[in-house]
Amino acid sequence: MEPRDYIVTKFDGEYVTITDIASGDELFIAAALLPFGVDTGTKLHYENLCYEIVE
Repeated sequence: MEPRDYIVTKFDGEYVTITDIASGDELFIAAALLPFGVDTGTKLHYENLCYEIVE
């Protein structure tokens, strides 16, 4: 899978909605898959099955 950039748009219990910045597609994923410190509005970079916080 190619690298992608996302923004966290919503928390729903133990799950998070993230939005692809380029396409606007939304994903609903487990919060445990994201790095510690993620909050609404956090930008993420996904590559090699890993999410990283982008400053």
